[in-house]
Amino acid sequence: MDQVTTMSGDRPLWRKIVDFPLVAMLIALAVVILCITVATYVVKSVAPVAVLGQNLEFELVTIPLLIIAYELVIRHLGEHPRDDYRDPKALKNLVVGLGAGFAIFSVAVAVAAALGVYRVTGEGDATGLLPALIGPAIFAAVSEELIFRGILFRWIEAFGGSWAALFLTSAFFGAAHLANPNASPIAAVGIAFEAGVMLGAAYMLTRSLWLPMGIHAAWNFTQGEIYDIPVSGTPVHGLLVARLSGPPLLTGNGFGLEASLIAIVIATLFGLWLLWLAIRKGELMKPWWVRRRAEAAPAE
Repeated sequence: MDQVTTMSGDRPLWRKIVDFPLVAMLIALAVVILCITVATYVVKSVAPVAVLGQNLEFELVTIPLLIIAYELVIRHLGEHPRDDYRDPKALKNLVVGLGAGFAIFSVAVAVAAALGVYRVTGEGDATGLLPALIGPAIFAAVSEELIFRGILFRWIEAFGGSWAALFLTSAFFGAAHLANPNASPIAAVGIAFEAGVMLGAAYMLTRSLWLPMGIHAAWNFTQGEIYDIPVSGTPVHGLLVARLSGPPLLTGNGFGLEASLIAIVIATLFGLWLLWLAIRKGELMKPWWVRRRAEAAPAE
């Protein structure tokens, strides 16, 4: 008899430990950190190669590393392994996400313009489209959705249930933006509500990363490269030249419209609608210990 098993036919003890939700989450995070470390080392070790005049080496090295690591390691972790990239509706969910991200932020800009806090002052150019597409759009969508939804949300939910996962990942997502330029507690809370809830609910609804990645990428690209609004506090140069002026609660006070009451309300309402759809679909998961008690209860 195998000494690391508790009963015949059971999984080995080491596998039970590795498969426990919080342990699986920590292993997955360690894999991501390793990928980022390797990408940093590779970029610093080789001669910099500008991509179409832009320094995008780190993003172009890290994105494939993260996806390869996910497919080779991360997706196999946990008691119920699954691949959040393998979705028969991947293209549809991605397109819907891109459209939703564009539409939601465009509505926020329209409201800001109607209130007189957003004004177009001229025409911009397309010189920043490539770095914005690869950096704030694709790289942010792939890396942040993998970490916050594909790892943190997935295994916090597997342990503590959907409500705990939605609350904690939203809070973590907001707090992560405190390191950005012009960040503030209001900006962090805004990101937590508008983006944390919206992207978490999108993940719950589809159980894949494609819808939240689409929303995330389009949200960043639309506000920066189309409407010339700072992306999470980072100044950009869009197709338009515009400025925000007015009360900080309506302009985001240097962080961008993401920290404004306008975007917070609009995006949070959309996120709550996605959450409602997910609950109706039956995607609300109970905590691990509640599921265990239900499985152990004798059938009547």
